[in-house]
Amino acid sequence: MNFISRIAALATAAVVGLTATASLAGGLPDLGGREIVVVTENAYPPLQFVDPASGKAIGWEYDAMAEIAKRLNAKIRYENISWDAMIAAVSQGQYDMGMTGITIRDDRKEKVDFSDPYMRSEMVMLVRGDETRFNDARSFAANKDLLMAAQPGTTPFYVGVYDVLDGNEANPRIKLFETFGAGVQALKTGDVDLVLTDGTAGKGYVAASNGSLKIVGQPLGTEDFGFIFPKGSDLVAPINAAIAALKADGTLDALNKKWFLDYKMGG
Repeated sequence: MNFISRIAALATAAVVGLTATASLAGGLPDLGGREIVVVTENAYPPLQFVDPASGKAIGWEYDAMAEIAKRLNAKIRYENISWDAMIAAVSQGQYDMGMTGITIRDDRKEKVDFSDPYMRSEMVMLVRGDETRFNDARSFAANKDLLMAAQPGTTPFYVGVYDVLDGNEANPRIKLFETFGAGVQALKTGDVDLVLTDGTAGKGYVAASNGSLKIVGQPLGTEDFGFIFPKGSDLVAPINAAIAALKADGTLDALNKKWFLDYKMGG
């Protein structure tokens, strides 16, 4: 079973959990104005990022959390941290929650608790707009001169290693970057030739690129995103109930339309 197959199996189980939670959505818990400290990276548009026009942190996840907080009678305080430190920091209880398009995976469940999935996305290949040397994973792998950008420990990193390249996590063709945005910038400048990303973020970058970026090939698989919490957190159940309520009344669909169809990066 390859890496994407393992993710797909996990995703199926997670969706079952979301259905079970839906029965709670009719009467949401009241958190009594409790402050929830949420950590994010602000580097994964359109989920969460800094608006270049206003300098404010915005995105799908910010809107979703605002609605969750309103329905649960809670207050949100945001902090920032790099991706490579986020799971460990949440696991250690430094923050109440983490959000940054985090794929639900078994290895991560050993360190943190996940919410039910709030979004499903497909992994795609983001390349420069004038790229002609490859058009799918096989042709990329066949050209030894081509390089890929990735953040260590992320789903795109593992998909790149196991589903695009040769399974060697130390493969020199994978260039590591601290943030997703830095990898996209390296793609734009020609320092790397491919960035793997979920389809939602990829489409956002393409829409804002004025033709300098495009998506090639077929999606490589699916992934489900969830919020993360310290193990045993009492926030998991109320957040899950709120996610179920937002899904049931169409709020999540409205957010998808706002951020993935209507919003234009840099517009």
